[in-house]
Amino acid sequence: MCALLKEWLSQAGYRVSAAALRDAQHTGPADLVIVSICMPKHAGAQLVRMIRAAHPGTPMIALSGHFRSGLSAVGATADALGVQQVIAKPLTREELLAAVREITGS
Repeated sequence: MCALLKEWLSQAGYRVSAAALRDAQHTGPADLVIVSICMPKHAGAQLVRMIRAAHPGTPMIALSGHFRSGLSAVGATADALGVQQVIAKPLTREELLAAVREITGS
């Protein structure tokens, strides 16, 4: 999934860096963080909090196969997680790029 997202974003002209969670606190500033999360036992919210602590103020998109199909929006789920947008997997290239453009303005 990471390689596919990186390819889609790179082809669209974005500069992309991928990092494992263990490296999140050692990476430089980012314009946007995209995190793929698992939701059992609220692990997704914990992951978002860890990334938020390493990169406060950085906009974030959460991806998960546990989100309701067709969910690609802001709202209660995004607010509950503390992210700007949530996107359900599987997702399309167009869904991802639209969310990135909306958040980054580019």
